[in-house]
Amino acid sequence: MAITGEDVTLYDIFPISNDFAVVEVSSADELSFVGADTRVRLNFQDGDLEVRLPFGSHSRLFLSEVNKAWSDVCKSPKEAPKFEWLHKYRKASKGQGGVKQTLATLGTTHTKISQHKKTGNSLNAVSRSPVEGNKRVNSGVESGPESQGKVKREGWNELKREGRHDLVRQSSHTASNKATMLAMPQFGLRDNLIRCELLKNEDIYTYLENFSFFIGTYNVNGQTPKESLRPWLGSTSTPPDMYCVGFQELDLSKEAFFFNDTPKETEWMKAVSEGLHPDAKYDLVKLVRLVGIMLLFYVRNEHAKHISEMEAETVGTGIMGRMGNKGAVAIRFRFHNSDICVVNSHLAAHIEEYERRNQDYKDICSRLLFRQHDPALVPLTIMKHNVVLWLGDLNYRLSDLDVDDVKDLIAKKDFETLHSYDQLKRQIDEKAVFVGFVEGEIGFLPTYKYDTGSDQWDTSEKCRVPAWCDRILWRGKNVRQLHYQSHMDLKTSDHKPVSSLLEMGIKLVNEESYKNTFEEIVRSLDKMENECIPSVTLSRREFHFIDVKFMQHQAETLTLHNDGQVPCQFEFIQKLDEPTYCKPWLTANPAKGGNVDIDLEVFVNRSTATELNAGRQQIEDILVLHLDRGKDYFLSVLGNYLPSCFGSSIQTLCQLRDPIQEMPLETIRDVFTIPLDIPKEIWQMVDHLYRNAPKQGELFQQPGLRSEFVEIRDCLDTGMPDSLPGSNHSVAEALLIFLDALPEPVVPFSLYQQCLECCSNTSQCKKVVSLLPQCHKNVFNYIAAFLRELLKHSTHNSLDVNILATIFAALLLRSPTKQDLAEKRKTQEFFQHFLVQDLS
Repeated sequence: MAITGEDVTLYDIFPISNDFAVVEVSSADELSFVGADTRVRLNFQDGDLEVRLPFGSHSRLFLSEVNKAWSDVCKSPKEAPKFEWLHKYRKASKGQGGVKQTLATLGTTHTKISQHKKTGNSLNAVSRSPVEGNKRVNSGVESGPESQGKVKREGWNELKREGRHDLVRQSSHTASNKATMLAMPQFGLRDNLIRCELLKNEDIYTYLENFSFFIGTYNVNGQTPKESLRPWLGSTSTPPDMYCVGFQELDLSKEAFFFNDTPKETEWMKAVSEGLHPDAKYDLVKLVRLVGIMLLFYVRNEHAKHISEMEAETVGTGIMGRMGNKGAVAIRFRFHNSDICVVNSHLAAHIEEYERRNQDYKDICSRLLFRQHDPALVPLTIMKHNVVLWLGDLNYRLSDLDVDDVKDLIAKKDFETLHSYDQLKRQIDEKAVFVGFVEGEIGFLPTYKYDTGSDQWDTSEKCRVPAWCDRILWRGKNVRQLHYQSHMDLKTSDHKPVSSLLEMGIKLVNEESYKNTFEEIVRSLDKMENECIPSVTLSRREFHFIDVKFMQHQAETLTLHNDGQVPCQFEFIQKLDEPTYCKPWLTANPAKGGNVDIDLEVFVNRSTATELNAGRQQIEDILVLHLDRGKDYFLSVLGNYLPSCFGSSIQTLCQLRDPIQEMPLETIRDVFTIPLDIPKEIWQMVDHLYRNAPKQGELFQQPGLRSEFVEIRDCLDTGMPDSLPGSNHSVAEALLIFLDALPEPVVPFSLYQQCLECCSNTSQCKKVVSLLPQCHKNVFNYIAAFLRELLKHSTHNSLDVNILATIFAALLLRSPTKQDLAEKRKTQEFFQHFLVQDLS
């Protein structure tokens, strides 16, 4: 298959002129099968060409573009086309039969054509989808289905001789079989039903074949590769079919943390490529990284053509859900007819934080979504795959044992007893996390923590208790583990790498059985469509959401029962003169589909809270549920919103001497009292941190618990209890969320550009702050003074000017438009002036 335009060789050019024509030449037998290829003849000035087009929307798009070009020619017959636009794409190369040209790129749709000669050989043309970012190492090995046309080896080798600077190449999605093609959005309801029936009857036309998957995880503690990875990656007796290799803490620098940029990505990728099993050749299909969490996916050359529907996503679970020092990266793909998801995660640290690790796991499962080829289809969650592979530094520790007891059990190699104290095992047994996952028996030493460069347990002052932090689990059928081990030979990090070799039963398609099943489904649907029309019953039509609060999810379920005789499809549609089908605080999940439960979800965030706080919007909407080929149903959504200080303006809050929920909306809108210097809510949070957290480690960097944020929000909005609940980290995160939710930031949007222009001049920065509205200026100086106090305790809390400027500049000086990297650095430079000295 062609990965980029450079993989396509252009052998000839056929002019589209007035005498050009496209004639269908498929036989009656071919046309009787819905999924069959189409044969057409292209007639042009100097001859004709027969083309076999694969079944699907890409072929229809190709023909429509050809027809459009012919129509344009007919409109201006006097001017003969010169094809001057092709000149920049031509590269001369030697070959038998004359000169060949290599096509470097052809817009966003690639078409590859094998040479047609007068002997009557047919020509294969394949229309390709836009490049979407899948990556693969230039292995120099030709790959791709024979039925989809073939790039001549001379052209491929010529590309190799010319040299390629990029190690990883871009590829596009490919359809692995006709069932995948049916998922394309151009197909209507009928073909969607065929696709569903094919999936239901998959066992009829598929069979299992075993493939080996090498899964590896390694926390490298910010180090560069200092030794060969072959003892780890090449430890199997025979070469695996696939490698999924995960790293954590790839780079611990601040540049990687804040800007997600690191040279170590290339260094470790090169080390992995050199460490793979020497008895096979591999392609790098995908690389995905979030700060220091990286996942590499390799396959043997001969399997690359069977990989399709490749997607990659990342989720940060650091503070405010944005920082990527903790979180996960994941890929999903289809191999033959099996859907596989691989997740590499780095969860929260410290022995006592197992609940935080549980929450990280749940956040990753709920927030990590893969888009589908049809953008109208609901994104896929991690669990919506045949097999899920989960690896990484999960950071679960050993509880209820001191370090000497642990080392004593290790010396006796009593891993079974030691494993009974493992936090992950206990949490799985309690069904708190990884429900349905399997982990092989652990028969190796704990992989953390060692003195770097040795096999000696941690001798530092902290003397960490050894633990199995690095784990590999799987979920799904037809999976058998062949080994699960650590690799003590590698000493680069304070962790040891872990590997698992899995034998996995993959579903392959029997083409003859598939064709028979497809035809039987089509005949059955023909009969059904003539007899039935769609019909559904709704479980309810009115939905009430009581006491909706800021950033607190509420959901009600609507059940669609298909009481007709055929499958039906629904979709929520827009009302007249409205841009979307629902208000921004409301979501229907899924918004379209079949006979399912629909969750109507209400969630008020920073973008919707302001209007609701002021009473300009209410929890009120009408949804229109449209049944395809059927009628429309109207659903009523009502509720009440409890005003919050989160999402209210600084000016409004300075006017309120009582908690916001104790005052009627009319009072909030029209209040004219002597204002407070700063909002009391900011004072409460800052005062709490000033008194309780000046020496707190990782303040503003480690996230708090969601349940504690709810208690803090309610306390600020109601005045009860008198003092703020929750941990210091939860109060710190609540302060950041508060500043982020302000409709007008502390530095108003109107002064943002001036801040950028004077960021390097201290006196000019001070002058800009003097122009702020009085209450905004008070808040700015108050927060800056508080942060300067924190910096006095930097030896204890590990904070510095760069960290605080990076976090708070993004909140105090928000851009009215999308902010680029240069602007971010200027806002940080601006705010740093106020952290190093008192300019008030």
